[in-house]
Amino acid sequence: MNGTSPAYDVVVLGAGPTGENLAERTRAAGLTTVIVENELLGGECSFWACEPSKALLRPVLARADARRVPGLRRAVEGPLDVAAVFEHRDEMAAHWQDEDQVAWLDSVSVDLVRGHGRLDGPRQVVVDTPDGETVRLTARHAVGVCTGTVTAFPDLPGLENVRPWTNRQATAARQVPERLAVVGGGVVAVEMATAFQALGSRVTMLVRGRGGLLGRMEPFAGEMVADALRETGVDLRFGTSVASVARDDGGDGPVRITLDDGNSLVADEILFATGRAPHTGDIGLDTVGLTPGDWLSVDDSYRVTDVSEGWLYAVGDVNHRALMTHQGKYQARIAGAVIGARAKGEPLDDGRWGRHAPTADSAAVPQVVFTEPEVASVGLTARDAERAGLKVDVVDYDIGSVAGAVQYATGYRGKARVLVDSVRRTIVGVTFVGPGVQELLYSATVAVTSEVPVDRLWHAVPAFPTISEVWLRVLETYRDSDGTAA
Repeated sequence: MNGTSPAYDVVVLGAGPTGENLAERTRAAGLTTVIVENELLGGECSFWACEPSKALLRPVLARADARRVPGLRRAVEGPLDVAAVFEHRDEMAAHWQDEDQVAWLDSVSVDLVRGHGRLDGPRQVVVDTPDGETVRLTARHAVGVCTGTVTAFPDLPGLENVRPWTNRQATAARQVPERLAVVGGGVVAVEMATAFQALGSRVTMLVRGRGGLLGRMEPFAGEMVADALRETGVDLRFGTSVASVARDDGGDGPVRITLDDGNSLVADEILFATGRAPHTGDIGLDTVGLTPGDWLSVDDSYRVTDVSEGWLYAVGDVNHRALMTHQGKYQARIAGAVIGARAKGEPLDDGRWGRHAPTADSAAVPQVVFTEPEVASVGLTARDAERAGLKVDVVDYDIGSVAGAVQYATGYRGKARVLVDSVRRTIVGVTFVGPGVQELLYSATVAVTSEVPVDRLWHAVPAFPTISEVWLRVLETYRDSDGTAA
């Protein structure tokens, strides 16, 4: 195999969910496709992020729900069975084996080359395989870069010697640290703080900014999550940065953390959840005139804008549009269809919401934060709308007053915010906070992407008594507040 140069219509770098979906879609379009991966097929989401993290969180959220149901509280008063939780996590992560993913790839007739792939000039990819051989792949139509992201660490001297946790070490942990420091205030930070506090750690969160948690979402979402974390015992510190870290006992002991205000604390492990960086440092970008380590800027068909002839595509997190697995898969479906259409000389359907248009990247990105309470959002926040110069009516409602929420849990606390375009009278943003709200998100996503007029939503009748009745209460609030909704 050494030195072989097979040619394909499409070469895909990276076999996470985005790469897998791109390869499947180009193959479905009739294009021969090969995918290159140097780790596990299924990528970060399947083995070190979405799947294992939600497996850790599911028992936590289920117990929290049960504690608010009459007749169940005493049955769930004890601690979580950590061994059982970890066993469940291992199952959800397929015990870090990717045979099923390989079988699926074979079922859709996509070839696989394992090894480190990198660009080597236009339409060329060189792969160093685990057995020391080299394979050169040629792409007739397109190369898709789907290499995703890695943890972005702060610039702290000696950080590597501390062996800090990233999402990978947290989601694959074999023991629960007695003391865990979490640096950051975003999704990974709040989810892992939720999980490990419930599993028995004493968690301290160190958040650099003073603006609260989950800074890209509606402010009340971060406030409600912060209140809940404090109630469980998390030590939450805002306006705090890490100045230095070191491990005691020659590198084998606990982590000593010095803060920028001169104070210090000690933890058994430290998790950095301080953002993501593009995984492009070692994929040969320099051979096509790009800068290694940069995000890849793309047009609305996911072509990399700084590469001529239009053969290079960047799909998923690596293009920095919307760093979520499901959005990467959405982009892959569109990009695969685009590549197929262009290969056949067909015109693109790239108008708003067209099959070749990435409209949801800016108008309807859905997200769930699996904390207690859960946070679910899609579309714009009020701050986004203001920055865009869009006039919206902000409609807030206490979800806890809905009959379905009262049935769901005693003392239910939650909030809904719906943004209505004042001119077009369509919904452009929704945020739900509260137990069980993740299952409300798809209805909100459909409302936003379909641009359903508010007047039509009166005919979408929610079942009683369910939490989804909050939709009706929001419409009533909107009607009664300004008198414009019929």
